[in-house]
Amino acid sequence: MIDNIQFVPSSRSRNVALALVALGAAVTAYGLFTDSKRVWLSLLLNGFYFTSLALSAMFFLGTQRLTGARWSASLRRVPEAFMSALPVATVLMLLLYIGRHQIFPWTDPAKVFANARSIAGKVQYLREPFVFSRLVIILLLWVLFAWLFRKLSLKQDKNPGQNMKIHERLNRLAPIFVLVFALTFTLFSYDCIISLEPEWSSTMFAVYTFAGMFVQGIAAITLAVVFLREGSLRAWVTDHQLHDLGKLLFAFSTFWAYIWTAQYLLIWYGNIPEEVTHYVKRTNGPWLPLFAINFIVNWVIPFAVLLSVKAKCTPRVLKSICVLLLCGHWLDLYMHIMPSQWDAPKVLLEIPIAAGYAGLLYFIFVRSLAKAPLLPVHDPILLAEVQVQHVH
Repeated sequence: MIDNIQFVPSSRSRNVALALVALGAAVTAYGLFTDSKRVWLSLLLNGFYFTSLALSAMFFLGTQRLTGARWSASLRRVPEAFMSALPVATVLMLLLYIGRHQIFPWTDPAKVFANARSIAGKVQYLREPFVFSRLVIILLLWVLFAWLFRKLSLKQDKNPGQNMKIHERLNRLAPIFVLVFALTFTLFSYDCIISLEPEWSSTMFAVYTFAGMFVQGIAAITLAVVFLREGSLRAWVTDHQLHDLGKLLFAFSTFWAYIWTAQYLLIWYGNIPEEVTHYVKRTNGPWLPLFAINFIVNWVIPFAVLLSVKAKCTPRVLKSICVLLLCGHWLDLYMHIMPSQWDAPKVLLEIPIAAGYAGLLYFIFVRSLAKAPLLPVHDPILLAEVQVQHVH
């Protein structure tokens, strides 16, 4: 028998989250009147981060089902709660259409492409209607998959007699989503990030953004699981599961570092004008310290700390590394977006807006987590695990 555990968020934490949302909204409104271009870029940065974190949680669910993973069965409600933010993320991303002329240089093709024959071929691909119709289709596809995953998961709770049938439907849905994700996230990354510098080109960028997206998703899931283990899920989250999450953090932060290094070294060695311009900006002047800090925060520290088995099972260590990686990959996106428009770092508006997005994500997460049992009560894998424990 699996316990029907309900999560009850504290009113204090929700009030803090809503206060952060109010702060972010107020700073955004103020910035739109005083420095609108800067605010729209910040909304792009935080919107992309917000969306990719919710999407990463769904990708985590998809890969767990695709690989037949059993260890994460009791944790599935956590990524489900994160992916429930995708409808809100869709609205926030589509609002960027209003400020498109202040964010994306390709909205003025005569100015951008006229004197750059090497990138003139991109003018058709970066036409406004084409770009934003792609964005709408991609975001709606992700929302559809999130809705299907969540609907079937909750249906399984209410229909114990059909639990195996629903389990198989979820397993069939996973590879379809992963295939759609591979194509759509590539387009999404290009349209939102690379197109800020139309003259830049990198064939590895989609893999790079995927690596960062997945690390931040694993970090968010791990952080939530560690906190839930201290409360409602104390009896259902083992050291072995924490170790598995720690291994994923260790592995994919290293994978991110590998792609980061490969992209940088290949572009540096090739020294092709349309490729090196991106790094020339970021490895000179006031951006250079942040360029180095980005690599240290997102790989050097996590790699050194998570080398030992004990560290991967220690809640206090995992919390610290997860927070570090969540902040680190925000910085990583900051380093891709902001230098395309500014000569020096600016954070006085950006940080309060980021705090607002963080508060919104937390509010949606805890609200979704409270709407369903914390454990998928009729999941066949979890039921089998419980039966094995009873036998022993």
